[in-house]
Amino acid sequence: GKIRYIGLSNESTYGVCEWIKACEELGMADRVATIQNSYSLLDRRFDSELAEAVDSYNIGLLPWSVLAGGLLSGKYRAGSNKSGIASDDNSRFIKYPEYMTRWNPKTATEATLRAVDDYSQIAEEAGMTPSQLAIAFCRTRKFIADNGSVIVGATTVEQLKENMEPFDTPVELSD
Repeated sequence: GKIRYIGLSNESTYGVCEWIKACEELGMADRVATIQNSYSLLDRRFDSELAEAVDSYNIGLLPWSVLAGGLLSGKYRAGSNKSGIASDDNSRFIKYPEYMTRWNPKTATEATLRAVDDYSQIAEEAGMTPSQLAIAFCRTRKFIADNGSVIVGATTVEQLKENMEPFDTPVELSD
């Protein structure tokens, strides 16, 4: 067999550089093409030197959990602050209470929940749902827009349609 493209998952900056070095030593023309790490409005660890490394080597990010397990969808917000598609008994954090505890609305930090409320407010002011803002944010990052894409997840057709909107409509986000 022939390796055409290499994709990495949950890799560090050091790991990316080691893969590049190994490809060079093996004389492989097509090096690492993509990396699949967690990235969202709530998880910006990739913005460190890892973003600089992948940009330098033309590696595209395929971020997973862009909605932080659904927390950034707005459906888990407290009380009347809910926005986006409503949660129900099949919603991930309700059906699986131990799932992704750092993003679970019952176990997430107060700072995380405040950030979700703030991002939901920004989305509403921009005429978007919280999910659409979170996806649009990821799509506009250079290390995703140039060589990567966004992995979206949905449990209903309604959610899928909402999550596809930022791909159909050009979005410009300002600071």
